[in-house]
Amino acid sequence: MAATRLIRPDDAPRLAALVTASRDFLAPWEPVRGEAYFTVEGQVAAVRGALAQHEQGMGLPHVILDPAGEVVGRINLSGIVRGPFQSGNLGYWLNEAHTGRGLATAAVRHVVRLAFDELGLHRIQAGALPHNTASRRVLERTGFVRFGLAPEYLKIAGRWQDHVLFQLIHRAPVYD
Repeated sequence: MAATRLIRPDDAPRLAALVTASRDFLAPWEPVRGEAYFTVEGQVAAVRGALAQHEQGMGLPHVILDPAGEVVGRINLSGIVRGPFQSGNLGYWLNEAHTGRGLATAAVRHVVRLAFDELGLHRIQAGALPHNTASRRVLERTGFVRFGLAPEYLKIAGRWQDHVLFQLIHRAPVYD
């Protein structure tokens, strides 16, 4: 099944190819992107930015791997806040050709384990457009619980759109 790993600068050419190939597929679910985003240089900049956030303890940027170890998407825990909050925001995308295979579900499960077991977070939040049933199903399958609706939450596809908000709270295992 799919795994994830920390993103690397040498992933940029593959990521550029993926976002270009899935440009129309991803457009309804993402912010409007400038042309530079779809280039290797644009992906190098995105990777460097994500790794800088990671070095500051504010993010966990990973790539999603298929069973053969090929990069097929990204998953990111961003906006990590410490102190009494101990929380972060989850986002992910897959190349269109790799959807419907359980790869996103496996990647979310893996990053959740890292967030709770290695980073010591208490809570992970994720948002999905109300009509993005595939993303909502991934979150529900991985234990996320809907807790609200945020009106005009993010500017997606060029307009401010509502998002269904989900969260997953770390529950310490109960031992006998």
